Amino acid sequence: MSTASHVLVVEDEPKLAAALRDYLLAAGFHVSVLHRGDAVLPWLDAHRTDAVLLDLMLPGMDGLEICRSIRRDRDLPILMLTARSEDIDRLLGLELGADDYLCKPYNLREVVLRVRAVLRRATAQPGAHPALPFTLDADRFVVRRDSRSVELTATECRLLAKLCERPGRILSRAQLVTAVYGDDHDVSERAIDSHVKNLRRKLESLELAVIDAVYGAGFRLDV
Repeated sequence: MSTASHVLVVEDEPKLAAALRDYLLAAGFHVSVLHRGDAVLPWLDAHRTDAVLLDLMLPGMDGLEICRSIRRDRDLPILMLTARSEDIDRLLGLELGADDYLCKPYNLREVVLRVRAVLRRATAQPGAHPALPFTLDADRFVVRRDSRSVELTATECRLLAKLCERPGRILSRAQLVTAVYGDDHDVSERAIDSHVKNLRRKLESLELAVIDAVYGAGFRLDV
């Protein structure tokens, strides 16, 4: 990269913060590290930052409130770090606006890939979604790619339409259940897994592998 992106790491465990810093530096990023939550907002006011790696549990100010505060004033990519996979469902339910989530312990190479992905989405075209490699005809329940097409069920169509609203963003199973069935249906969140499996199979017939499962979190449309 000609001008290295600047990543702020906010992590109160010194050894983990140092490991993240060193790996990101080796990948070509500029990196700054903070260990307290209440230092983040003043720091962002004073420094150009392209993305934030934000731990959930921090002294001074927790990651939830920091994320809310950043979202009120800035469109800054945020990748939240948590020690428990159960936290990710809770974070998604709060719809804080974080761009991605990782559960500890995580692979440092995966962290770099996720940071690059959120930066790529953020800089592709401000205010616009990435171009989708297919067309969804929601009236006819059909997905088209070039001259080929595949028919969906009504449920699969609603599911794909919801994922298309926020390309690259993780949606929890609970959010997808609401989108597909509404609030009044008593449906297991795991029912979504079956629909996703069938939807993936149909999309793969068009050579589209665009739905990612995110462990402990849900699904996202990866374009």
